[in-house]
Amino acid sequence: MSVTPVIPATRRVGRRPVTSRSEIEHIALDLFTHNGFDTTTVDDIAAAAGIGRRTVFRYYASKNDIPWGAFDEQLDRMRATFAALSGDLPVMAAVRVAVLEFNDVAPAEQPWHRRRLRLILDTPALQAHSTLRYAAWRQVVADYAAARLGLSPDDLVPQSIGHASLGVALAAYERWLRAESGELRDLLDTVFCALERGLVES
Repeated sequence: MSVTPVIPATRRVGRRPVTSRSEIEHIALDLFTHNGFDTTTVDDIAAAAGIGRRTVFRYYASKNDIPWGAFDEQLDRMRATFAALSGDLPVMAAVRVAVLEFNDVAPAEQPWHRRRLRLILDTPALQAHSTLRYAAWRQVVADYAAARLGLSPDDLVPQSIGHASLGVALAAYERWLRAESGELRDLLDTVFCALERGLVES
C-alpha cells in the first residue's frame, strides 16, 4: 500500500517562514513520524518549514541531530544542576535529582517528547548516533560522581554510575512509551530511588 507523504499542516501559503529550533523540530518530527526517518530528507524539512536547508544546518550538524533537539545545551543545564546541589546530598540521590530535572518537560511539549523518544529508541538508522549521545550523557554523570568521590572520571566506579544511571533511565523511557499514559517523571523517580537502594532490597 502506498503512503502519501505528509507535509505538516502548520505550513500554509503566506505564513512566515519557521525560524525557531522548536518549530523546526516539531515539523521534522511530524515528517519522521508519518513518512519515516530514512525517507525524510533535510530538503523535505526545509521545504515544509519554508526555509532554506542552510537554516536547518545552522541549528543541526546533521539530520540525525534533529531528534535530539538542544541536547548539548541540556547537558550544560545538567552540569549546572549538579553544580548547584548540596554536597551533603548522597551521590545517587543527587544523580536522581539531576536526572529528574534533565527530564522536566513542559506539559505542552510532552506529546512531542514522546515522539522524540520513540524515534530515538526505535529507529535503527539512529542507533550509532545515539551511542555518541548516550556516552556524552553518561560522562556528565561520571564527572559529577568522580568529583564527589575524589576519583578520576575515567575510574571504574564513576563510569559504572554513569552506565547504571543511563540504563535505568532508558528502562523508564521504554515503560513510558509502552504505557501511553502516566508521568515519565514518576517512572524515573521510582527507578532511581530503587537504584539508590541497590535496585533490590535484601
